[in-house]
Amino acid sequence: MSLFERSQAVAAFLQEKTKIQPQIGIILGSGLGELVDTVKIDAEIPYADIPDFPQSTVEGHAGHLLFGTLAGKQVVMMAGRFHYYEGYSMEQVTFPIRVFQQLGTETLILSNACGGMNPKYKVGDLMVIDDHINLFPEHPLRGANDDRLGIRFPDMSEPYDKKLIGLALDIAKEQGLLLHTGTYAGLSGPTFETPAEYKWLARMGADVVGMSTVPETIVARHAQMRVFAMSVITDLGGIDGHVEPITHEEVLEAANAAAPKLAALVTAMVERI
Repeated sequence: MSLFERSQAVAAFLQEKTKIQPQIGIILGSGLGELVDTVKIDAEIPYADIPDFPQSTVEGHAGHLLFGTLAGKQVVMMAGRFHYYEGYSMEQVTFPIRVFQQLGTETLILSNACGGMNPKYKVGDLMVIDDHINLFPEHPLRGANDDRLGIRFPDMSEPYDKKLIGLALDIAKEQGLLLHTGTYAGLSGPTFETPAEYKWLARMGADVVGMSTVPETIVARHAQMRVFAMSVITDLGGIDGHVEPITHEEVLEAANAAAPKLAALVTAMVERI
């Protein structure tokens, strides 16, 4: 079966489990599961029960697909994502986006935990992604193109929707929330960056670095979805040439601490989309 056919089949399987017709898709990163508590859940399906779905193998990623309502809008939410460093191909990493496409999802909201290089950032800050630098070794659109999914050469002049970014900034101002905007560099991981890599990334114009989001954004734009993405700064590197040792547990701790701010912002955004 083709990717189009497989994504159609999974969408049909999921539609038998719920009456929700999600216009908004949400993918939660490491330690950011608090947003799940704000969703009125209609159906919760473990990834293990979904045909062709990979499995989350990383601590902090629950591994469930949720259908329900958030702020009065019908949504589908991934509590935990898939990463290239887990050994999955780019097609597997981004397969849920293809399923969302078949479900009729028009807007994709992404979140992640990341390392910050910008000296203005502090641990626990939130940053809206307004652009990215793709440094993954495999491109998610590599291979034969299926016109039923999207065009061969998608435009990426506005990977992250400017109107959604503006909406987020307005809401943050109303909530009294400090919200940065900046560029996200996507690397494969799973190692955290060396001091020289942090320095290199900052010099090329990146404000933060992480191991996700970019492939999902590319495929969502190929599918003509609007994309909004937000990062939680969980560690700092390369500032004044200094890099603090970091563990995944510390990343989760910092993400969990910032999760309520992200949940409040995203909920208000969904209400106004």
